[in-house]
Amino acid sequence: MEVLSRAREQGIIRAHGVSCHSLGALKTAARTPWVQVDLARINGKEASMDADPETVLGVLREMKRAGKGIIGMKIFGAGKLAGDIDGSLSFASKLDVLDSFTIGFASTKQLDEVRDKLPLVSAG
Repeated sequence: MEVLSRAREQGIIRAHGVSCHSLGALKTAARTPWVQVDLARINGKEASMDADPETVLGVLREMKRAGKGIIGMKIFGAGKLAGDIDGSLSFASKLDVLDSFTIGFASTKQLDEVRDKLPLVSAG
């Protein structure tokens, strides 16, 4: 944390944060001033998440109120929701707490499919 704080002070990085993999870690990150950005597991089906979506969203709203940036991850539930790409993208893109989200792909075919759908999700 000291090294990252120093790097931010020197202008080497713009922000520092954490990736959370338990509800306890997520809650701690929400109330820790040092955390400026958080990667949080979120999807509509509680697949590979730290708790149910509403519980996680409650913590993410707390983070947002504190001015933290939030990057959603596991929006396809670590592949468990790959059969519902439309639903997963729609859920993530409509969340008012996410600044962005990451997607892990199982194949270039899946990457192409998601790439073709993203403009439609953001417009609709």
